[in-house]
This record gives sequence, C-alpha cells and structure tokens, in this order.
Amino acid sequence: MSETVTALNGAVWSKGIATITEAPLQGMITLRGDLSISAIKKAAKTATGMAVPGPGKATVDGDTGLCWMSPDEILVLCPYSQVAETLDKMTAVLAKTHALAVDVSDARAVFQVSGPLARDVMAKLAPVDFSADAFAPGMFRRSRMAQVAAAFWMPDADRFQIVCFRSQSQYMFDLLKVAAQPGSEIQKP
Repeated sequence: MSETVTALNGAVWSKGIATITEAPLQGMITLRGDLSISAIKKAAKTATGMAVPGPGKATVDGDTGLCWMSPDEILVLCPYSQVAETLDKMTAVLAKTHALAVDVSDARAVFQVSGPLARDVMAKLAPVDFSADAFAPGMFRRSRMAQVAAAFWMPDADRFQIVCFRSQSQYMFDLLKVAAQPGSEIQKP
C-alpha cells in the first residue's frame, strides 16, 4: 500500500525574510449547511470540541479547529489520521439534517509563512490589511493570493497558515518564496 504524502513532500525555504514551509498532512472536512441549525453546530462540536466561530474567525488548536468559510460553510480541521472517524461521527449527528460533510484533505495543500516579517510577505500577495491592528490570531480570511484562491489564519503573532488547492501547491510555494526574497522588506514610513 502506498504512503500518503504532502504535495511537495514537506518543502521548506528559509533563505529570505520569512520561512516558507509546506505543513504536514492536515485533515480537512468541508461542512455545509445552515449554520444556525443545532445539528450543524453539534456536528462541528462533535468533531473538534469547539463551538462554531463567527464570521471571519477561526478557532484552531494545533491541527484541530473550525474556520468560518462563508455563511453556510465551516472548514473542520482534524488530525489527518482521524478524518474518516471524524467524518463518521459528524455524519451520524447530521443524519436527519440537510447538510453536506465531505473530506477535502487530499485536495488541499497547507503552507506556513513564519517569522517577524511574515506580515510583509502576506501583504504583497493578498488584498487584506495585515497590520497587527487589523489582522490578528483568531481571524480568518478567504481571498486570492496572486492568482490562487486561498484561505489563511494566524496560529500566533508571527505565523500564518495558508490553505490552497493541492493542484496549485508548487505555484503557491514559489509565489511565497518570491515574496520572501532577501531584501524585500516593506519600507515603513
């Protein structure tokens, strides 16, 4: 039996103003439905032990969490090895509810941008205010990073997690490396 690997086999680049790392395999389940329905909330809590976050928020602890994707969608994060079990539990809770819960783990790639200048790297690529006052840990966005649809959040003050389609992983990695080139710090007034 073959072994599951990340899209870029754990690629790391640390020759610039931030470190770019392809994160280890991450379990991801898309949960779609009316987020005000108690069964949807219960399925999310059953999967992670966490309450559904509000708009533009993420509640993440390590490789487990919930990210608000849209008014009718939550991204459920769990350990990669526990996706099938987590999905089974969620499906049981959702049995009589109009909802969709689907494993998207292998269709996505996850990257980390870390270091004191991680905000500079992100600011070059997405139309989001990345100042510490405007974007902080616990916040979540879906946007574009250059030509790639992406979602991102901050696990801590100097690190971003980025999710994109696996088919765009090499482009995303190269894009992040270019934005983190040595000497490319954003000049502050």
